[in-house]
Amino acid sequence: MNTDKLLALVESVLNERKAQDIIILDVRGRTSFTDYMVVVTGTSNRHIKTLCDYVDVAAKESGFYPLGMEGDMTSDWVLLDLGDVIVQAMTIQARDHYQLEKLWTVGGEKENIAA
Repeated sequence: MNTDKLLALVESVLNERKAQDIIILDVRGRTSFTDYMVVVTGTSNRHIKTLCDYVDVAAKESGFYPLGMEGDMTSDWVLLDLGDVIVQAMTIQARDHYQLEKLWTVGGEKENIAA
């Protein structure tokens, strides 16, 4: 599975499962460990874990095996490492607190490639 197909799969599953404020950051050329970061908000700890679980299952069904997942039903931030795509699902409170997108901001603008 190529990166574009994986990214489309991730975005589709997240939309289907009611993820909020999906931001796709193109970090190619800024880091060596991934090409894209997908940052999403969930409505609760359970929701963010479930979002990542559904993406995990869909990726496996498509023949792509994730490298790992960090976080559980009690976490306010769950990370799913798909290699070229990393999904970071957070509660609104965690996302407001950590402001992860600012780490990848260039010139004050997010590079959100989501349409």
